[in-house]
Amino acid sequence: MNTKRRASSPVRLDVIGWREMVGLPDLGITQIRAKIDTGARTSALHAEKQELFERDGVQWVRFLIPTGGHPKLSMVETPLRDERDIKNTSGMPERRYIVRTTLLLGRHRWHIDVSLADRLKMEFDLILGRTAIRGRNVLVDPGGSYLAGNPKGKRVRKQTERQPEIS
Repeated sequence: MNTKRRASSPVRLDVIGWREMVGLPDLGITQIRAKIDTGARTSALHAEKQELFERDGVQWVRFLIPTGGHPKLSMVETPLRDERDIKNTSGMPERRYIVRTTLLLGRHRWHIDVSLADRLKMEFDLILGRTAIRGRNVLVDPGGSYLAGNPKGKRVRKQTERQPEIS
């Protein structure tokens, strides 16, 4: 058995804070405050008046989302990726719709799955869970805020279509 290790180049980690400004351009959100929550598995976006419908044989979901802070909301329609039980902040499972969208975080751009939830009483309209940042070479500084800068629209990192774990 060969026990020699190959010399590998050091991995460059981007440090992000526990809260960041991000963009979700597929949903029309150029900038939104997000809490980076490594204790949460799944990301969650505040969405009101969620409604399933069918378009060309495919399930879609229509909902209202924040576009510039409450109470300003915008209607969005996007394909439904999944429906699953996700534990809410009280630890109780609730059935949620899951959609896929592009995330802009600083200079980076990739796809994430996000659950649609009622976060009206929460401080942040968006929670980024650990699956959204796993494998993206980011390190969360729990004492830092807004370290990534404003979301940039240009493509820097090539998107890889990895399928997230579905439970």
